[in-house]
Amino acid sequence: MKEIKSILKAFDTIDHSDIRAALATVVRVEGSSYRRTGARMLVMDNGVWVGGISGGCLEGDALKRARLAIAKTESSLVTYDTTEDDAHQIGVGLGCNGVIDVLLAPLEPNDPNSPIEVLKSVVAGNRQTNVLLTITELDGSINDLSAGHMIRYTDRQSLNAFGDGKLIEQIDSRAQEIIRKNKSKALSFTLGDGRDLDIFAEFLPPELHVILMGYQYDVFPLAKVIREAGWRVTIVANPPKIHREVAALVNAVVAPEDFDLSLIDQYTAVILMSHDYKTDKRNLPTLLPSDAPYIGMLGPRVRSEKIFNELAEEGEPVSEHQMKRIFAPVGLDIGAITPEEIALSIVVEIRSVFSKREGGFLRYRTSTIHERDN
Repeated sequence: MKEIKSILKAFDTIDHSDIRAALATVVRVEGSSYRRTGARMLVMDNGVWVGGISGGCLEGDALKRARLAIAKTESSLVTYDTTEDDAHQIGVGLGCNGVIDVLLAPLEPNDPNSPIEVLKSVVAGNRQTNVLLTITELDGSINDLSAGHMIRYTDRQSLNAFGDGKLIEQIDSRAQEIIRKNKSKALSFTLGDGRDLDIFAEFLPPELHVILMGYQYDVFPLAKVIREAGWRVTIVANPPKIHREVAALVNAVVAPEDFDLSLIDQYTAVILMSHDYKTDKRNLPTLLPSDAPYIGMLGPRVRSEKIFNELAEEGEPVSEHQMKRIFAPVGLDIGAITPEEIALSIVVEIRSVFSKREGGFLRYRTSTIHERDN
C-alpha cells in the first residue's frame, strides 16, 4: 500500500496539460523475480518514474516502452524472460531465472476505469480486502472497456461494466475464489464472439495496522520502523504524554478511555508496552475477544507468565487457543539490545506472522522464497 500511495501522490502533482503518464504493473510472474505480481511503477513521458517493478534491471527498458505506449495511447503487455542465457535479454544479468509480464497502461486523468482512479477509491475507502480486476489483453474493447482498464470487485453488481451476463457470472465465480484463497491470479476467458480476455485479478488486503499501547520513549523508534514499512500505527495513551514528534509520526493517538475493539480487525497487531505491570495485565483480557491475530507483550518471559498465572487465579484464564496469538516476549530472537534493534525484531516478527512464516534464515528454506503457481 505504501507504493500505491506514493504513486497516487506523484500522479496528483503532474501538470497533465504538459506531461503524460502510464502505469507499469507486474501482472504475471513465472519462476523467480525480485518483485511479485502487483508491483507498480508510475512512468512519466519526461523520464521520471515512481515505484518499481524489479530490483532495477527492468525499469530503464520499461520506461522506454511506457513512453511508446503513451505516444500510441494504447496499453501493451511486455514479457521479460530472464531464463534465457542471452546477453541481449533485459534483466538476464540478475540471474532471477523467471518470466515477468508487465502491463504498460497510459493514464487518462478523467477516466473512471483508469487504474489510478480505482486505486484512489481503494485508499480512500474503508479497511477491507479488495480484488482488483485489470484487463491485460483484449483485442478491441468490450462495453467500452479495453486493455489497461481496472474494475474494483466488491460484488456481482460491480461487474456490470462488462455488460455480458454470462461473462459477469464467470468473473464473479473466479473473483470469489480469489477471496477464498487470498491470492492473486491471472484469469482467462473466451468471449461470445471468440475473442480472448485476459485479466489480472489482484488480491489486495488493507495495510497492516499496529496498535502500540504505551507512551514510553521506545514507542518512537518502533513507530518510525512501522511507518517506514508502510503500515498504519496507532498509539493508545493519554495524548498529553505523547511527544509532539511521536504524535506527528503516527496515524492516531487514542486516549485509553476512548479505546475500543472496533479499531481492531484481522490485519491488526497490538503490542502491550506500557512498562507498567498492572496496566498490561489489565489490558490483556480486554484484547482477547478482538480479531487481532497478533498480541505482543514487551518484557521478559517471567513477567508475562506471572500475568497469565494471576489472571487464571482471578478467574480470567487465557485459553490455549488464545495463547497461540500472544507473543511474549515480543519479537524475534536476533540479539536485539537497543530500542531501535528491538523495534526491528518486533516488526519482523509481525511481518512473519501475517505472512504465515516462521521467520527463519532463508538459506535454510527448502522451497522457493515465494509461492509459485508454475
